[in-house]
Amino acid sequence: MAEPTPRRNEPRLRPAPLIFEPAEAAADPEHFFDLESIEDPRALLARATELTQAFRAAADRAVEYQAIAAAQLSDPRRFDRLTPADIAEQAEWTEDYAKKMVEFGRDLMQGNTEGRTSADPV
Repeated sequence: MAEPTPRRNEPRLRPAPLIFEPAEAAADPEHFFDLESIEDPRALLARATELTQAFRAAADRAVEYQAIAAAQLSDPRRFDRLTPADIAEQAEWTEDYAKKMVEFGRDLMQGNTEGRTSADPV
């Protein structure tokens, strides 16, 4: 079961670092963060778990930034304001989801994230 995402004002746990792979390693479809070279199943499980947690944390954080960007782009004070439909098209979301992300982003910017996580912007 996944752990809940920390609220905006709580300190974040530092997941395992994601180390970028050289282009030649990334081009090999069998290569994935050197996991294929780990022979000990305990070590493989530990490193794969670290990577899973790191990817989840990175995805949650990226969703928060998406929401903040959506809220900023929809700000009525902007002369180049985007509609939820425009944001949805750009981000490849539905318009309803874009509206919810705008609301979530506004909550994040105002610090009103009580009971909400980036994993659940709706």
